[in-house]
Amino acid sequence: MAAAVAVVALGVTFLAGRSSSGLSGADAPSPTPTATPTTPTVPEIYQGVSLSVVVVQTAQGDLGTGTVVAADGSILTANHVVDGNGEITVTFWDGTRSVATVSEADPATDIATLVPAELPEVLVPAILGGKVEIGGAVAVIGNPLGLAYSITTGVISGLDRESGTGENALSGLIQFDAAANPGSSGGPLVDADGGVIGVVVAIANPSGDDAFAGIAFAVPIGAALGGGGQGSGPQI
Repeated sequence: MAAAVAVVALGVTFLAGRSSSGLSGADAPSPTPTATPTTPTVPEIYQGVSLSVVVVQTAQGDLGTGTVVAADGSILTANHVVDGNGEITVTFWDGTRSVATVSEADPATDIATLVPAELPEVLVPAILGGKVEIGGAVAVIGNPLGLAYSITTGVISGLDRESGTGENALSGLIQFDAAANPGSSGGPLVDADGGVIGVVVAIANPSGDDAFAGIAFAVPIGAALGGGGQGSGPQI
């Protein structure tokens, strides 16, 4: 994951009075430059986070997204993408393809953990956790409509949302307005610093045609990792 980019600030702090050493002018020590952290740009976020993103495909033709979350290659995705849909194949950022199995599944949060049989030569787990606040900038990286490694941006529109009905009703969701469509499920919701703060699971679907209506939902990363809470809505 790309770390926050830093720039060098060459500001000088002047102290009142005179040093007891008597140094002045050319004899005075040079000021030490200080690093001022800056927020990464969207291209920088994409370049970093996309290394942790995988394409998830099933034998039944279902398509989704996943995020590498640990050094052993464990991948978080949406459970509805892989549940009962036959053999699972994941494709890493460098093109490495591997069969994967479900090691954990929780329909109550619509989250599943996949374990790939093979790993790429360079494995890059995502940085997990970050800023979750209404109005905060976010990005989604995924495979909407089969367009692999797409990125969209938006803001967090609401917190602790509920969506869906009956057995599909989930709660504690992050609502956001970055575009998400079928194939985006399981992908990372990323904050402005490049930290993965959620797993995309659903969109609002008022027209019934699975088209993005400006409202999407993600399970908070803590809940996705087993820290409690629920997540959902019309599945994508």
